[in-house]
Amino acid sequence: MTDSGGNFEFWIDRGGTFTDVVARHPNGSLTSHKYLSENPGRYKDAAVFAMRDIMQVPEHDPFPSNKVRAIKMGTTVATNALLERDGEPTLLLITKGFRDALLIGQQHRSDLFALKPERPEPLYVQTAEVTERMTSGGDILHPLDETACKVALQQAYNQGLRSVAIVFVHAYRFPGHERKAEAIARDIGFTQVSVSHKVSPLMKLVSRGDTTVADAYLSPILKRYVDQVEEATNGCPLYFMQSNGGLAAAQSFEGKDAVLSGPAGGIVGAAKTAERAGFTKLIGFDMGGTSTDVSHYDGAYERVFDTVVAGVRMTVPMMDIHTVAAGGGSICRFEDGRFQVGPASAGAYPGPAAYGRGGPITVTDCNVMLGKLSPELFPPVFGTDGKAPLDRAATEAGFKILRDQIARETGADYTLEAIAEGFLAVAVEHMARAIKRVSVERGHDIKKYSLLTFGGAGGQHACLTADALGIDTV
Repeated sequence: MTDSGGNFEFWIDRGGTFTDVVARHPNGSLTSHKYLSENPGRYKDAAVFAMRDIMQVPEHDPFPSNKVRAIKMGTTVATNALLERDGEPTLLLITKGFRDALLIGQQHRSDLFALKPERPEPLYVQTAEVTERMTSGGDILHPLDETACKVALQQAYNQGLRSVAIVFVHAYRFPGHERKAEAIARDIGFTQVSVSHKVSPLMKLVSRGDTTVADAYLSPILKRYVDQVEEATNGCPLYFMQSNGGLAAAQSFEGKDAVLSGPAGGIVGAAKTAERAGFTKLIGFDMGGTSTDVSHYDGAYERVFDTVVAGVRMTVPMMDIHTVAAGGGSICRFEDGRFQVGPASAGAYPGPAAYGRGGPITVTDCNVMLGKLSPELFPPVFGTDGKAPLDRAATEAGFKILRDQIARETGADYTLEAIAEGFLAVAVEHMARAIKRVSVERGHDIKKYSLLTFGGAGGQHACLTADALGIDTV
């Protein structure tokens, strides 16, 4: 076992439902731990609480930063902000005449045959146009109207906006006007200024602009979380996993690079683990509490540079990951005469019914009902006080309500176990379909691959999913 230099070292995956921690102790031993990502009655931040708990540091004592060598973390903070549209209110400052360019977008339709297509809401809440224009060769058609620029920025600032995305035509190559506008914005007091020639220095206004807006929208949320962790850990060396699979120092971690922070780390770990066991053709199957992330690996990491995440177009390098809203916490319900699973999740709080906090029936409860999850094998971290075991009685009560609803609406009399199996079959189909997206639909013979499963709920569903796809090795 490698010695850690007399200090602790932490690797943390903060997911939507659980926060998982691997700790290297001063003697070199490794231990793994699991905490609920949200537990308002016990702690403010799961990652910080976990490290204190592992080092046995009392809540009100200073964090012993001298005893920690490094903290390396993957987080879903940016992902959740996109999914829930809970980022920073942002101003878009753009070349005059291009106010609607990002709204029009690339005219791609996610559902080609929809009778009433719906366009995702833009991330920016306000747009201001500025007179300026550079040619593609660098000639100034119109100099930047600095007075008008200052007025527009000041008006937005007075209305409470503190984040601005600056996107000018041809600025990827000739950024002079953007730099002047950036200086004006900072002088006025904007705390987040994202300029396109730094965020995404590529041609094509729309893709560059979309990425810049996403950065301005997400970076303040991310920075607040990073600052919170840094403050709580007394300035320990802190690193975050980026969407492209690499690590970045905390203060270099930006919104545009954080969207797939958590899932990207899973792919890297899965590939390295499989190579040690002699497997190189892999389907990554990462099933957590909120979603399932699937990926394809054939000796090299697959990355994309132009992708859509939660309806937002972004042009940044990131791991090629396909996500479906089917996790251990996905809510199971009977609607419109059929069993439905997800996309809504019970999250960590209140969580599944089995957590004993009044939550709904979820995929996790299906496994409790079928005996695949044994309450006695789980630590007592549930209930309102965080000290109770899994509550099988609460799960059974929830399934009885579903059974009565199904009987009323259809006349069918199912056992509780049959209902649980039905919901699991739906969930497995969701996940199998996602795997086909990254394999069969791209011309790969899935029977030549192994299914490498990880994530808190992966082991419970890997074999069912492999059977549905005809994969022999798990």
